[in-house]
Amino acid sequence: MKYLIVGLGNIGDDYADTRHNIGFTVVDALALNLKAAFEVSRLASMARMSLKGRTLVVIKPSTYMNLSGKAVRYWMQKEDIPKENVLVIVDDLALPLGALRLKAKGSDGGHNGLISINETIETTDYARLRIGIGSDFAKGHQVDYVLGRWSAEEIKVLTPRVELTVDLVKSFVLVGCERTMNLFNKR
Repeated sequence: MKYLIVGLGNIGDDYADTRHNIGFTVVDALALNLKAAFEVSRLASMARMSLKGRTLVVIKPSTYMNLSGKAVRYWMQKEDIPKENVLVIVDDLALPLGALRLKAKGSDGGHNGLISINETIETTDYARLRIGIGSDFAKGHQVDYVLGRWSAEEIKVLTPRVELTVDLVKSFVLVGCERTMNLFNKR
């Protein structure tokens, strides 16, 4: 079985280690955990990993957030991966820092990456993992906050949460979305 794991973020040094790039952070940690390396490929950096007989095609789209759907559609088609085996990892302002919410399908919640994916693959029936980045910003400064770098205090909270998220992704692959939701959404 093949799975497409998508960490959303923006490419380039200006966006490295920002809140909006938590998807990149998680898939980088997954690659480290499964001893894989990313290579620049079409529309994304891609790493192929194996987990108990299952193949994970893990991507970090190079299309920028607003065009993430192009990369997701390309890799779904290229690798012949059904939507049921797709997991997209995104940041979420509406959740407290480090909170994890896995859903089997749903709305875009105003997230530009999810909007692009929904429009491009013409469905909302794919799993998405929202990771809380908090909302500690003054009115009118949302963009600065989302594109800002983590504080030292946030990194202390986030580091163990990223490790837990790697376990969540592995669980999604091994036992499916529903069981993984039950195991991880309250943690």
